[in-house]
Amino acid sequence: MQLSKLSWSVDGKHVAIVPPPGAGSYFFNYKGYNSQVLIGRADSNYELIYFNFDTNGRVSDWCFLEYTDFYDKLQTECLKIPESSDVKRRKLPYVFIGDEAFSLRKDFLKPYSVKQLTRERKIFNYRLCRARRIIENVFGILVARFGIFKTHIIIKLDNIKDAVMASCALHNFLCRTSPDTCTPPECFDTEDLQNGTVTAGLGSNPSSMATLKRGNNRNHQLTGR
Repeated sequence: MQLSKLSWSVDGKHVAIVPPPGAGSYFFNYKGYNSQVLIGRADSNYELIYFNFDTNGRVSDWCFLEYTDFYDKLQTECLKIPESSDVKRRKLPYVFIGDEAFSLRKDFLKPYSVKQLTRERKIFNYRLCRARRIIENVFGILVARFGIFKTHIIIKLDNIKDAVMASCALHNFLCRTSPDTCTPPECFDTEDLQNGTVTAGLGSNPSSMATLKRGNNRNHQLTGR
């Protein structure tokens, strides 16, 4: 069973900006530069079904989600998530998936800690990380296609938000109208199931769109045995 068929992968990235005068350390992140956080939720078609760009880079990565309307609706159960789907004669719920930067919920899965791994948990972590690669590839496509993500954005804050949100909307438009040119197969991670190896597709450039800070229990396993 593929987790990506019953889940939406969620992640956030730091987008480098030039802060307005007098901002001080308000936008200064753990990487050592100023940023705002782009939060995305992607489906198995590599479309962003939710994106938000409001949080300043200084906010701790494990609570940035709490600053979004998505989190408010998640807490109040107003997202209208389908209850379940029949998979091999079993009813399985739809869930969101992330890594340890997120809080564990009944509708939000995250990896097991490396300190608590059994064989079954290693396999679970492997499958979850495989599904999470969808949002990583989406961020990589954004960086490759839209030049604003390749450098520090030097425009007014309101215009920065408009530019980033428009880029995400254009990504979705291109995915639907020109999938062969917008998201060719080489954009995505591919997996050799026989050898247990992964060939990386597009990943976001660390110098321009940095990964959120992770805890010490991140599972880096790419194979499940």
